[in-house]
Amino acid sequence: MSFLRRRSAATPAGPDFDVLAMDPGDWPGNLGAGLLPAPDGSCQGVFLRYDLFGGRGPAMIIGNLPEGSPARELEDGQIPFEVAQLLIALENEEQVDVVSTEDVPVMQGDNLLIVRRLKLSESRIACVQFDRSDNVLVTIASWDRPITDDLYALLKPLPAELFQQG
Repeated sequence: MSFLRRRSAATPAGPDFDVLAMDPGDWPGNLGAGLLPAPDGSCQGVFLRYDLFGGRGPAMIIGNLPEGSPARELEDGQIPFEVAQLLIALENEEQVDVVSTEDVPVMQGDNLLIVRRLKLSESRIACVQFDRSDNVLVTIASWDRPITDDLYALLKPLPAELFQQG
């Protein structure tokens, strides 16, 4: 995915990397964004919460975690950060574990993605992950709807202005 690159600015206004997600203007419902700060003030990741159910809870969370982010360091069977955030948002306190993973090739335009599909003990959650060319890990977790190959065509870098503090 050669169109992705690291940003370099004297004073970062948000993450220093492009956030790959769905444009909130293309989707109905509410969008929330969260930044994972490090003690030094740098951004260790961004997650976007898409509430497509009209206030009844999020349908999807998309996370972008750069190389070195502590949220990427998982124990065997531990769920990704984005799945944990989805469960918190849904007020679901059930124990959920990763049951298995499968690597699947997917085309996104002219780019080949190796998508890791995670099968979870909670069957209503679908989760996939892939690494970008700039070593940012993208994780998509959705509630009660499958993640199909069509979704990858909707992903694009969001404008930096979306993450500026005002």
